[in-house]
Amino acid sequence: MHIHPLNLVCISLNVGFGRSFKISQFFKQATDVAGEVIKVGPRVTNYKTGDKVVAMLNHPTGGGLAEYAVAKDNLIVLRPPEVSAAEGESLPVAGLAALQAVTESAGVKLDGTGRHVNLLITAASGGVGQYAVQQAKLGNTHVTATCGAHNLDLVKSLGADEVLDYKTPDGVALNCPSGSKSDVVIHCAMDIPWSTFEPNLSTNGKVIDMTPGPRAFLVYALEKLTFSKKQLVPMLMIPKKENLSG
Repeated sequence: MHIHPLNLVCISLNVGFGRSFKISQFFKQATDVAGEVIKVGPRVTNYKTGDKVVAMLNHPTGGGLAEYAVAKDNLIVLRPPEVSAAEGESLPVAGLAALQAVTESAGVKLDGTGRHVNLLITAASGGVGQYAVQQAKLGNTHVTATCGAHNLDLVKSLGADEVLDYKTPDGVALNCPSGSKSDVVIHCAMDIPWSTFEPNLSTNGKVIDMTPGPRAFLVYALEKLTFSKKQLVPMLMIPKKENLSG
């Protein structure tokens, strides 16, 4: 193992709810890793000893904080020589979560075709948020993003059309400067109530909650039961080989 990051999921295992119920005893930290193949299984044909790779380990077992780890060959990709280990290992969870949120949940086509989408991304300077902004701008979108004041220029440089300081009145209320309603919100922050999102959504708008907790699933169920056109959708990232290699 050359290098590994700690994602929000890893940290949450040891704080709050995770710490109280000692979840870390059953779910090991660090699923994103970059390293070198030292041994392959008898049925593995795509990789060989010495290959530099980026991998996503199983979420329940993890184990990336160790010197050695076992990874499934369907969740490994070769690391191009121009990509450092540090750059490569930052991609799997954050990059895949952003990609699936943008393309599958929000319906944005990265080739620029498809319907126009007014997209709001909260916590856009974070790991998932940075990838989401860049990916979304490959499509036919207008991106409004929120972040802290010290990251406004960073998020603008990633391509966001409008950027809000989340501590200002407009940032707290999620009011787009242009006055437009959001077709989709990729919600990468925490503790923003549905009552804040709902008035800022277009008629059939939806919020994709990247860090869903019990309240998110409750809102999801209530909106379904009341046949609301506006929806909150808890996001559960599913690791896919094609997303990693893409």
